[in-house]
Amino acid sequence: MTKSIYIAILIICCYACKKEKQVEVEVKPDALTSFVNTFIGTDGPGNTYPGATVPFGMVQLSPDHGIPGWDRIAGYFYQDSIISGFSHTHLSGTGAGDMYDILVMPTNSRSSKKIKENSFKPFSSFSHDSETASPGYYSVMLSDFGIQAEVTATRRTGIHQYTFPKDSLSQIHIDLGYSLNWDKPMETYFNIIDDKTIEGYRMSKGWARDQRLYFVINLSKPFKSYTLLSEGEQVDSPVKGVNTKLILDFSTSENEKIVLKTGLSTGSIDGAYKSIEKEAPGFNFEEIKAKTDAVWNKQLQKIKIETDDVEKKTIFYTMMYQSMLAPTLLSDLNGDYKGANDSIMNAKGYDRYDTFSLWDTYRAAHPLHTILHPERVSSMINSLLAHYNETGLLPVWSMQGNETNMMIGYHAVPVIVDAYFKGIKNFDAELAFEACKQSAMDKSRQIDDYMKYGYVPIDNHHENWSVSKTLEYAYDDWCIAQFAKDLGKDEDYKYFTERSNNWKNIYDSKSTFMRPKYKDGKFIEHFIPKEYTPYFCESNAWQYVWSVPQDVEGLVKQVGGNEFFEKKLDSMFTYNPFPSDKLPIFSTGMIGQYAHGNEPSHHVGYLYNYIGKPWKTQERIREILETQYKNAPNGHCGNEDCGQMSSWYIFSSLGFYPVNPAQSVYSFGSPLFDKAELNLENGNTFVVESINNNSANKYIQKVVLNGEELSQSYITHQEILKGGKLEFFMSDKPSKDKNFSMALSSEVFK
Repeated sequence: MTKSIYIAILIICCYACKKEKQVEVEVKPDALTSFVNTFIGTDGPGNTYPGATVPFGMVQLSPDHGIPGWDRIAGYFYQDSIISGFSHTHLSGTGAGDMYDILVMPTNSRSSKKIKENSFKPFSSFSHDSETASPGYYSVMLSDFGIQAEVTATRRTGIHQYTFPKDSLSQIHIDLGYSLNWDKPMETYFNIIDDKTIEGYRMSKGWARDQRLYFVINLSKPFKSYTLLSEGEQVDSPVKGVNTKLILDFSTSENEKIVLKTGLSTGSIDGAYKSIEKEAPGFNFEEIKAKTDAVWNKQLQKIKIETDDVEKKTIFYTMMYQSMLAPTLLSDLNGDYKGANDSIMNAKGYDRYDTFSLWDTYRAAHPLHTILHPERVSSMINSLLAHYNETGLLPVWSMQGNETNMMIGYHAVPVIVDAYFKGIKNFDAELAFEACKQSAMDKSRQIDDYMKYGYVPIDNHHENWSVSKTLEYAYDDWCIAQFAKDLGKDEDYKYFTERSNNWKNIYDSKSTFMRPKYKDGKFIEHFIPKEYTPYFCESNAWQYVWSVPQDVEGLVKQVGGNEFFEKKLDSMFTYNPFPSDKLPIFSTGMIGQYAHGNEPSHHVGYLYNYIGKPWKTQERIREILETQYKNAPNGHCGNEDCGQMSSWYIFSSLGFYPVNPAQSVYSFGSPLFDKAELNLENGNTFVVESINNNSANKYIQKVVLNGEELSQSYITHQEILKGGKLEFFMSDKPSKDKNFSMALSSEVFK
């Protein structure tokens, strides 16, 4: 790589026109935002959005097609060709169709087309050729109107800039009744303060049952008139209703720019005013855009990689970008936020976050945050504890100050325990333990059956998920046991240690799989491990049999020892689905029965390390890195899931991964880059170098940490935080005589 400015060719598969589209991007060596392709995941199953946000921000200002459907969960789908406006909130890479608050759309007299598919909203055609995006910025030409639309964001404010042609009938539509997929407005409010200021709120329900978003809009140019609608009828300001809309009228000259700023708060209109006043006080769009780019660049600088492969570098920094799209900010500058108890609460001394997709993100995203963003992790832990104080339980899958109860486990537990053992400060450890224990003793979500039987039995619920629940609960129990041990709570330690072994109660030695069980202790009669049944959460028995990260050694023993375990792992990656097999929507990124597109498989490739066959881990991890991520709109093999899919890539491309997310240990894989420099918040630098690295040299010959050769196949979190150098010596041949040992047992490395 040269130090001068150069042109990187980024290949983007443009499915809208059925051909590949090459985009030339000017890249400065110190501007890592130039390597981010925000369109990765906007096609295929990724469900990402390309619009403007800041790291972990409240605002996700992004284009909406206005057409519902699974492919448009994030509001945008690369194959579509119309835009119906820009809404201020979106979910990144999930399977949940919610948010889409406060739709803004500029129009003029050039077009008045309407279509049923977008509920007859104003829209414009667009071309990917006139569309650009980078972290914190999105731009597109709305071709039917000849209007250039640009958006950027601060933490709590969305900023629009529209460049109009000359027209006496230019308009900006602000639609609070707009809804998509699961989202539905319940009460909306407009109050026109003057010809440049509008305030209001949008209360809605969907996946999250009680969403509240207060807003203030400032305009750089006064509107000359307006039309305020409620249920399609013209009304006066102020107005409360369900389906309300405001149309602002302007006369514009050629290339005239109008800037619209939207400050947000989940607490109050006053909080929304403060968002604008403090974060976006002027109307200089380019200045705000530049500051937002600088914020992103600062975060991306936390890992500097060296490689001549621009494609891989683009994937890496896009994954870093996407790893910082969730959790999202919930509290305003006053500290106020909509609490999970449906009251306005106040966060004192920390930022309140939400959008905790914990079944996904406890595995790699949150461990990555403990390395790159430990100060922010402190606020995240306090946010989880705030949820506990508000509801009596830790969150399962929370967003916008609501518990959705989606997915399984009590996976706030490993996130808290991991942070505790890694020395994350400024949260109450005793309160945290109380919250963990209370969540594990709750009688909902079949935890009562789990405590009674030692496993979750089969029932008639369409998503019984009994096997998966048993395994996930048992892992979380192990985390609580370790927490209790360190706090000197011996009885709790013994109790939860015993519960952490409950995975053994559903292991079937005859089939060598985890098998559904009735309440009478008998295994289900009909059992085909590759079938997708209600007893496994978004997976099958092949994908869940490995979900014992707290006791891999015990699992190896149960399966029959190292040799049998190795053969079973080999089969996992080679037993391909038959053409006649009906795979569900979440079974993507398939390598045999391994499904990289969904989270339960994510640690499996690293398990060869536990049986003295690290070269097989190296083969599989490199294969996944090379085949399941692309620099293209369909570059994700499955839902990105709020940072989990991207965090797997970041860890694995560096050469290590947290198989047990709360153990403070990272298992070696196969590093992808020549050099990576981790610039830590404590001021230390940790360097990872790969000697003789190339696409063929995927095997580790030896590993050296700070000048000393390692005999184990892992590194601890504390060794990373101390700074130093980790060197991987690579070759194109497996080093089968180098029997690296995991030898971890169930110890937590503090």
